Amino acid sequence: VQLQASGGGLVQTGDSLRLSCAASTRSFSLYTLGWFRRTPGEEREFVSAITGGGSTSYADSVKGRFTVSRDNAENTMYLQLSSLVPEDTAVYYCAAAQTNRLREFASGYRYWGQGTQVTVSS
Repeated sequence: VQLQASGGGLVQTGDSLRLSCAASTRSFSLYTLGWFRRTPGEEREFVSAITGGGSTSYADSVKGRFTVSRDNAENTMYLQLSSLVPEDTAVYYCAAAQTNRLREFASGYRYWGQGTQVTVSS
């Protein structure tokens, strides 16, 4: 499975952004997908996950501000980022795991995209 994340950019505090993650697989709906982020010198941090059936989970730091979704017909996952703050600045990665369960740990994902930079200025 190959994943391609896109949609990052430079925004201001309070702005919104939508990230996309396109996957190359014939069995997209069989994969749980996740978003992680990393700042320099830090470990990858869980952001959100969504199963093929649409169940979701979020990190406490983004609940109520970020929304994950997916379009199984288009093999694409999205992450809507709203009310952005400088602490959201990071490289955002999408990941895939062949399971129907939600996973919140990076070690639970086998496939990773290349990342897209999100920078929030104050």
